[in-house]
This record gives sequence, C-alpha cells and structure tokens, in this order.
Amino acid sequence: MTPYFTEEGSVDAVNARMTPDANPRLAEIMASLVKHLHAFAKETQLTQEEWEVGIDFLTTTGKMCSGERQEFILLSDTLGFSMLVDAINHRRPEGATENTVFGPFHVADAPVREMGANISLDGKGESCLFEGRVVDLQGNPVEGARVDVWSDNAEGYYDVQQPDIQPKWNNRGIFVTGADGRYSFVGIKPVSYPIPDDGPVGKMLGQLGRHPYRPAHMHYLVTAPGFQKVVTHTFVGDDEYLDSDTVFGVKRSLVAPFERVEDGDTNWRSPFDFVLVPDTGPEGSERLPAPDANLR
Repeated sequence: MTPYFTEEGSVDAVNARMTPDANPRLAEIMASLVKHLHAFAKETQLTQEEWEVGIDFLTTTGKMCSGERQEFILLSDTLGFSMLVDAINHRRPEGATENTVFGPFHVADAPVREMGANISLDGKGESCLFEGRVVDLQGNPVEGARVDVWSDNAEGYYDVQQPDIQPKWNNRGIFVTGADGRYSFVGIKPVSYPIPDDGPVGKMLGQLGRHPYRPAHMHYLVTAPGFQKVVTHTFVGDDEYLDSDTVFGVKRSLVAPFERVEDGDTNWRSPFDFVLVPDTGPEGSERLPAPDANLR
C-alpha cells in the first residue's frame, strides 16, 4: 500500500508510486534524485518564498534556451556538474590524457588541413606553433589519429559567434597523424573570455560573487580507431583565471607549456602529447532509452 505523505516519510511516499515495470535505470536515478532533493529541502529548511524564487529561476533559464544557446548546460557547467559527470564517465589510468568539458562551440566537419597549416585566418593575435605526438599508453605512435582543434580569436570570440566578422572556419581544423604519430599546426596563443552572462546563470554568478571568465585554452577532440575518444583543452599556464575557471574545466595535467620564441616563424610554441587509452567497449549498467523513445 502506498504510504500517505508526511514530512518524515516524504521520500518513501514519492518513490513508492513507481511501478515494477518502470525502466530499471530510470527508476534508480529518479529514486536517488527524490531522496537527495528532499534531503536538501529538509537540511536547508527551505521556505516557500525561496522555492518560488527557485522555480522562477528555472523557468527563466528554460526561456533563455534556443538553438543557438543552452542556458541549462551553462548552469550545469557553472555548478561543476558537467565536469563531475565527465569525470565519472572518463576514468583513465595514470599517464593517459584527461578529459574536460566539450564546450558549446565545436563545429562538425571542420576542414582537414595539411600538417603544419595555419588555422588563424583573420591574422589577429600572437602566433603559436602547437605540436606534439599522439601515442598509446606504452608510448607507441598512433597513426591515423584525427586531431580536431578549435579556439577563440584574439578578441575572445569563436567564429560562430561572429559569422559576419570572422572568416568561416577561423581557428579551426583537423589534422591526421602519420606513422610517427606527430601533429603540428599554427594558431594563436588563446585568450581568456567570459561565458554568456546576460541571463539567469550570469545573474546567479554575480550574486555569488563569482566571475564569468574561462582561462585561455585550445580545444582538442582526438579520435583514433581502437582508442577512446579524448575531449580536452590545453590551458595557458600564466592565465589569471587558471585557478578560478567558471566551469571548473582546468586539470593540472592539462596546463601546457607556452614558450616564447625569440627567433622563429611564430611568437610562441606549445608542445603537448596526447596519450590514448584502448577502447574496450561499453561498460556499466543498463542505461536510459533514447529521449525520443519513451521519456518525452
């Protein structure tokens, strides 16, 4: 028999409504969500007025979402939740390259460029040679790895944010490694920039005394047959926001050298090797069905 609702027994009252034919993984997630959500309200002694503010915040967040902007992802990022889910799903052995958040500005099907090509098409910023190797855990070169790269321009904007100002595919490109596993390209030394802060998430950050900035970084998506995909950044080591990234994306192992070049073709050089882990296939318990199946 389903128990009546009481403050003390609120979790049991809600979770008892789920039927045995519910998707097992969905039931597990929802039962835990109810448990922790109710514990949060009890621990903080949440007032009716405070919960109404919370409802209004979530409603406004939803209204900010569009095909070009996802305010809920921004909220997840700034609460550290995106990084936590990423960490749980990408546990790797010591020495392997660590993941970090994907970010909203990746564009599929960027042009495959010749090794060593310049991806900075607007000619702005301090030039930087990015180079290194893609290897396995034993240090063997990985041939045929696709190194997909993208960054902001010298003014802190990605090309998709300024389609009428920046050239298409500015600061983007894909490079495919040869038998030596090496990659190289010329870009710019990235600059720090703020996430969109004109919505409810930005207002939340302001009220918490937090800034909206991300430290300067180069994005990488590294894929190779037989290996786990790596979604990561390399960060500029002297950036003022390195210790306070608003989306918590910095990991110590991803802080890369940026060496000043005194007499060369670029102003900077940033060497970094990517260490891939073999892909052993899907692991873990039964997952949720696709959103268009029966969770609409």
